[in-house]
Amino acid sequence: MKKTKILIASAILGIATFVAIAADHIDAPAVSGGTSDITDFYAFQGANTSNLVFVANVQGLLSPEATGSASFDENTLIEFNIDTDSDNVEDLVIQATARDGKMYFFGPTAPSQTGLNSTILATTAVQGSVDITDYGQTAVIGSANGMQFFAGPRDDPFFMDFNRYGEIIGGTATSFNNPGADTFAGFNVMSVVVEVPKSMIGGTGTINTWVESKRKQ
Repeated sequence: MKKTKILIASAILGIATFVAIAADHIDAPAVSGGTSDITDFYAFQGANTSNLVFVANVQGLLSPEATGSASFDENTLIEFNIDTDSDNVEDLVIQATARDGKMYFFGPTAPSQTGLNSTILATTAVQGSVDITDYGQTAVIGSANGMQFFAGPRDDPFFMDFNRYGEIIGGTATSFNNPGADTFAGFNVMSVVVEVPKSMIGGTGTINTWVESKRKQ
């Protein structure tokens, strides 16, 4: 689970340079290498300053050869959680689930239940879908209800000199090189992106936001 806090500003008081990031590569033994493994979570203001963008990346360390056959797990639900009153409980969720070459989105809307278990909100009026983009093809963008959607492989954006990190942890080095070697260069992830008007999640104020992947039971 990834969690961060961001400030939603009005369109006039836009936070144009704000980016919130949480990352977690190759150190979750229960899901590492699996289709439900979350590698990164990003939340930032869109090019349209009235919108927020949420990005969940899964299935890290995909080589170009592996990316061509990679797909989203149809038994996994990706859920963006939004806490609008600072009680660390989700007040709104945006859900994404794959089916037959498409990614379906539901929300933002109040969840039917909070916590670790979720029910797909297929009956909500706020929903959309997009064809999943194939590797090496032009990005397919979907839109509905003022939102935009993307799902498909992308280059892993996270920069980390993992070998140097190991040397620092092991006590054989004391600092990172500048710029160092990008361990994740050339690898890909499967990305789910949704851009949402701020008015759909409160408009102004501070929110907590995190993402979870949940497998069908």
